[in-house]
Amino acid sequence: MSKSKFSFHKISECKLNDYCNHKLYLTFDIDWACDEVLLDTIELVEHFGVAATWFVTHETPLLERLRGNSKFELGLHPNFNSLLEGNCELGINADKIIENILKVVPEAKSVRSHSLTQNSRLQEIFIDKGLTHECNNLIPEQSNVILQPWKLWNGLLKVPHFWEDDAVCIYRNNTSITELVHRNGLKVFDFHPIHVFLNTESLSRYDETRQWHKNASELINKRYSGYGTRSKLLQLLEASK
Repeated sequence: MSKSKFSFHKISECKLNDYCNHKLYLTFDIDWACDEVLLDTIELVEHFGVAATWFVTHETPLLERLRGNSKFELGLHPNFNSLLEGNCELGINADKIIENILKVVPEAKSVRSHSLTQNSRLQEIFIDKGLTHECNNLIPEQSNVILQPWKLWNGLLKVPHFWEDDAVCIYRNNTSITELVHRNGLKVFDFHPIHVFLNTESLSRYDETRQWHKNASELINKRYSGYGTRSKLLQLLEASK
């Protein structure tokens, strides 16, 4: 097995035919994490000095810290679930949801919807708003499909991911991180700060700790001490050495 050093890249740097087996893409869906939880993940990634894309859900002073790191980029993580559930406020539509999050991250070029919501109408809106890369396709590593980006009719570049921390908690036949980094094709990893903080190994841990998700001093006592999401992120970051 090759011992070559891997390099991490931002999602916006992904090109249609410009990817190789030694490129890794590290992404985070912030998902309204409180600042203490988010900072914990930021400091982990900063320690290794690698590139990462952070899909933003809300305004926080920590966005300036992320912007201050040239290896980081901010993307959009809009939430369309209220539209699907029929409980949206009067006058709120998909355009408005994207406009609102763009006010928080006006420089964004990449987007991953909360719950991976996508359709052709949204893809047209993404392009109209100046976005270039969409990351709404999870094609799990268990499929053994060799991934690559592709372009839609409107020029939007689709960048699929093959690993997601919460999906790992559901699948039983997960391939190790050390093996995955040697897979052929596009390799995009998706983490959530709350799962990194909790070192989540089971979604029951996440569900049972919801009352403390905004209280990091209490939540730290609920962190899993075994091999979980945090362990896997550290393994992936070690690939940069």
